[in-house]
Amino acid sequence: MLEIRRLRLLRELSIRGTLAGVAEALAYSPSSVSQQLALLEKEAGVELMRKSGRGVVLTPAAEVLVGRTEELLAALERTEAELAASESEVQGTVRVAVFQTAVLALMPTALRTLRERHPLLRVEMVQHEPETALRETWARSFDVVVAEHYPHHAAPHYPGLDRERLTEDAIRLALPPAGAGPAFDAARRLSEAAHLPWVMEPHGAASRHWAEQACRAAGFEPDVRYETADLQAHVRLVESGNAVALLPDLVWAGRLPAARLVTLDGAPQRVVFTSVRASGARSPVMLAVRQALEEAARTAG
Repeated sequence: MLEIRRLRLLRELSIRGTLAGVAEALAYSPSSVSQQLALLEKEAGVELMRKSGRGVVLTPAAEVLVGRTEELLAALERTEAELAASESEVQGTVRVAVFQTAVLALMPTALRTLRERHPLLRVEMVQHEPETALRETWARSFDVVVAEHYPHHAAPHYPGLDRERLTEDAIRLALPPAGAGPAFDAARRLSEAAHLPWVMEPHGAASRHWAEQACRAAGFEPDVRYETADLQAHVRLVESGNAVALLPDLVWAGRLPAARLVTLDGAPQRVVFTSVRASGARSPVMLAVRQALEEAARTAG
């Protein structure tokens, strides 16, 4: 008889690529992972792994088991959702991955709503970059992800994950307040920010690629002097008169910006969405979390 816990380890190995990666993802020791997979191989009666350099590769038989494990885990999640629907109270633990802007603009209100309506529900939240958070939700490290995508830069899709639009916010040119200096004060549109110092997210972020393309479309290469993934640091650098940035409106939620905000040509917008595994999307917990987030997004907007 194949054991589902060991099958999940094999699935994790197909995702992570190394025994060490599986151990880190599931909080096991590498030796324990190796022992459990050896037992699974014995149970299956076929070779599941082969050494390749310092790592391992899955055999065709292992790939078959991984596919069947996906089906089993989805079936279990659907069953759990059906059982939970019969309960009178929304309860349990839900793991949520959220990017920084949503942590600040949406989660405080959503968490308060969930605490008041569903006191037996435990919410565990981790700030995570959208691209990796989507992958980790597909891999079952999280249950819900709040993610984003910029115009013409769609976030990656993973099988079995659904998407529901949460909100949209405009992306604007953020300039320092009047009096920051003649060069800053003279800027009234994106093309006039060509010779100003910029703050952007690090290379690899969708927002960075989009911002660079927007500047190039306006006829210049941005002088990116400051790099940080912290958008609140972007805000401080802009409002203190040290940089300009392209920022989504949600960064100003709950406060009046001191920065001068300029609407860009075409009025581009960022889309914020939630994603969960389709097999558990109808569970009372998922429905409650999504409803709280939708209400928070309406309030923030």
